[in-house]
Amino acid sequence: MTKTWLTVFFSVLTWSAFEPKDYPTWWLETAPALIALVILIATRRRFPLTSLAYFLILIHSIVLMIGAHYTYAEVPLFDWLKVALELERNNYDKLGHFAQGFIPAIIAREILIRNQVVASRNWLNFLIICICLAIAAFYELIEWFVALLSEEAAESFLGTQGYIWDTQSDMAYALVGAISAIITLSRLHDRQISGVTARRA
Repeated sequence: MTKTWLTVFFSVLTWSAFEPKDYPTWWLETAPALIALVILIATRRRFPLTSLAYFLILIHSIVLMIGAHYTYAEVPLFDWLKVALELERNNYDKLGHFAQGFIPAIIAREILIRNQVVASRNWLNFLIICICLAIAAFYELIEWFVALLSEEAAESFLGTQGYIWDTQSDMAYALVGAISAIITLSRLHDRQISGVTARRA
């Protein structure tokens, strides 16, 4: 985690916090990024991650902060795509849920490999997907809890946009994200893990 990483993170966070559509929703949506920042700082020396993992966490944080500023149902670029492609809804939240599977897959993969939790690559991939789906399910439970507490906040936070299968499709996107990360980034990730392990040996 470099100064550039922190500069980008806090720059986007500052922009996101300036006159968002709804401050309660902003806090709910940015909370995972802020919690991740605290964890990364606390573990930076004891368990530094690969540059790939840090980069992906930053990307995920930016996705969260953009959604927090506008609310997921009203991100301008995806409103434009909605009109241009004649879609029924703004699909920025689906990008967020894809990221919710894609990025945690690499984080889980790194933790499992470096701690030698499982030897078999097939079991490794299975556990990664299970972890990502558990995270996705937990997030849906949080959304449900928020909906029970506040109908007004739930409208912005949930962003279902009238789609009755929103919860199921959110988890499906997370599943696709996790599988995509494993397929596309495993070799690069393995090389970077080897480099981190060698430097700490």
